[in-house]
Amino acid sequence: MASAAYELGRVALFAELSGRQRRKLATVCSRFTFKPGMDVVREGTMSGISFFVVTAGEATVSVGGVEVATLGEGDHFGELALITEAERTATVTARTELHCLAIAFSDFRKFAHANPDVMWKLLQHVVSVLRRNPYA
Repeated sequence: MASAAYELGRVALFAELSGRQRRKLATVCSRFTFKPGMDVVREGTMSGISFFVVTAGEATVSVGGVEVATLGEGDHFGELALITEAERTATVTARTELHCLAIAFSDFRKFAHANPDVMWKLLQHVVSVLRRNPYA
């Protein structure tokens, strides 16, 4: 199993961080495994305020019961929860055994305050998501 710092480095949002910054962020990551068919997060719920990085496996993303995307290794979800602390806007369901790193909102906020370049990249990412789907 790769280190959490290495896995975070494979995500565009964190790729430009220094090794030291990634190692620091990795200390607040938790590892989760989801069996096929399990929902990681459910649309319309406050199912934990965390950001997830897929480290292995596949998941589907659905909105209003319609599948809109597939996630795999290196993908991430839950970035809106890091900013808004609002209900989930989609359901993410494990298609295969799914391994994820999770970062709690409060831990990410502390990290982002100490590393404003991360918050800037997150903001850019969220804007790109909203430009692709203005009704998200």
